[in-house]
Amino acid sequence: MTDPLPHEKGFHVSWDQLHRDARALAWRLSGKGPDDGTWRAIVAITRGGMAPAMIVARELDIRTIDTISVKSYDHQTQSAAPRITKRPDMDLIGDGHGVLVIDDLVDTGRTLEVVRALLPRAHIATVYAKPKSRDLVQTYVTEVSQDTWIFFPWDLALQYVKPYRGD
Repeated sequence: MTDPLPHEKGFHVSWDQLHRDARALAWRLSGKGPDDGTWRAIVAITRGGMAPAMIVARELDIRTIDTISVKSYDHQTQSAAPRITKRPDMDLIGDGHGVLVIDDLVDTGRTLEVVRALLPRAHIATVYAKPKSRDLVQTYVTEVSQDTWIFFPWDLALQYVKPYRGD
């Protein structure tokens, strides 16, 4: 037997499911900020963290939102040393105290290691976490197995699917 391809052990996340899970993340973070339970800002990890960060910001009434971009792969080279391509406003974010860093998923942890080095006091939260790197995240909603490929709604398109039996 051969190993399954990524899409064969897939976890398909709809927009509705992502919204419910991001709200659950917000509920877990509510009242847990270091200053009287409040958070002063959110830094979304682009691109996957932007949708969950928007939902968390709405739920927790956080108006200060910035982004950080970390590139660790591209379509030509599957893996490279991660590097920050866009930093948040460091005068505003500082060392991360009172700041939520939001991403969709922690998988290998390479992105979060770079972010943690830049923002050592930030609280890192993801919607989904894989076992290999879940210890890099303070708060997450759902754990999925390391060999599961998550299909996010921004990666999918609705299309006709042929039934298992017949036409």
